[in-house]
Amino acid sequence: MRYSVVIEKTGNGYSAYVPDLPGCIAAGDTQKETEDLIREAVKYHLEIMREHGEPIPEPQATTAFVEV
Repeated sequence: MRYSVVIEKTGNGYSAYVPDLPGCIAAGDTQKETEDLIREAVKYHLEIMREHGEPIPEPQATTAFVEV
């Protein structure tokens, strides 16, 4: 499965979250580190959901860029 991830620059690094997996977040000093951390967070989040017998949501979020 491929989930959309939102990565935002913060005052002291980067943060990331997955809209389709509430509570699945990560933060790091660099964008690359944050991408690596959110990838691991998604794997762990899904593993915990499976262990608890929770349904795994299908990816729904999409990404679009708009010009203004």
